[in-house]
Amino acid sequence: MSKVIETELPSNSLLSDRIQQSDFIDCYAVQSNLSPREAAEIITDFPGWARFLVSIRNSAVSKFGLLNDGPEAADKVGFFPVESENDQELIAGFNDKHLDFRVSVIAQDGRVFLSTWVHPHNIGGKIYLKTILPFHVLIVRNALARVQSLSASSV
Repeated sequence: MSKVIETELPSNSLLSDRIQQSDFIDCYAVQSNLSPREAAEIITDFPGWARFLVSIRNSAVSKFGLLNDGPEAADKVGFFPVESENDQELIAGFNDKHLDFRVSVIAQDGRVFLSTWVHPHNIGGKIYLKTILPFHVLIVRNALARVQSLSASSV
């Protein structure tokens, strides 16, 4: 069984054009032959402990008028509106008062890559990002481990 690895954002990602110097970007990958949509559905099906963390986040940020479940959209993965999708990449996310964020799920070369891009708008966005970052890494690593495990069991 392979491990989740931290890696570079694939150069063909549609997120590449968004990245500015002060932005946050990370990327993790795992072996899997799932499509971007299949992987994104697993990634956004948070386990109970992650849903609990999100509920704490939602309680805290609602006092500041930030979005809890993302804006309405015809197509979502989890609570993330799908912005674009092709055979290799699905991008989902939204803009909020404090920051813009997108997640990219790429399937290529027998691997699934999960990248997160964040563009803070203000000091509140920067503080928010620093606060959630340790939890973000736990959730992302767990999500990709589930992608790998579920894709291995479906072979």
